[in-house]
Amino acid sequence: MRCSWADHSDMEREWHDNEWGRIVRDDRRLFELLALKGAQAGLAWRTVLGKRDAYRQLFHQFDIERIASMDDDELASVAVNRGIIRHRLKVTSVRANARIVLGMAQRGESLAELLWSFTQGEPIINAHSEPRDVPMRSELSDQMSVELQRRGFQFAGTAICYGLMQSAGIVNDHLVTCDCYHR
Repeated sequence: MRCSWADHSDMEREWHDNEWGRIVRDDRRLFELLALKGAQAGLAWRTVLGKRDAYRQLFHQFDIERIASMDDDELASVAVNRGIIRHRLKVTSVRANARIVLGMAQRGESLAELLWSFTQGEPIINAHSEPRDVPMRSELSDQMSVELQRRGFQFAGTAICYGLMQSAGIVNDHLVTCDCYHR
């Protein structure tokens, strides 16, 4: 049995069963999740998930240094590519956020350490029985959003942060009836 939201398509089942909620502590993967969650703002996750391969291709497999060095012309060609969400601000936020993460790395900081610091490095295990019980934000996602925005991150609102926390296993929001809950 799996979380009911994942039963709409093979793509969502695959994401749910093999990625969603699995602990991620790698800056590059976390950056990818942040970028994709930012692209999702106002859209269904399946829309972005279906475009993930194009995002990976256009954004250099989410190599933070390469994205940070993208010039305006390269970013403009990405912004018109039909393979991704063609929202100019969402596209430019990927480069802006990469530059922030790169700056953090140059100061000896890690995106993973920052994101996991909100839970002292340990995942939060929730125990939701019904899909309606799973929140779209929390006090921790509010705090994370404030800190990311203070640092200059774009498309880092509380719902985006909470989705990132769920995707990266910072929060386990699999339903208690889901086979992945006890993983």
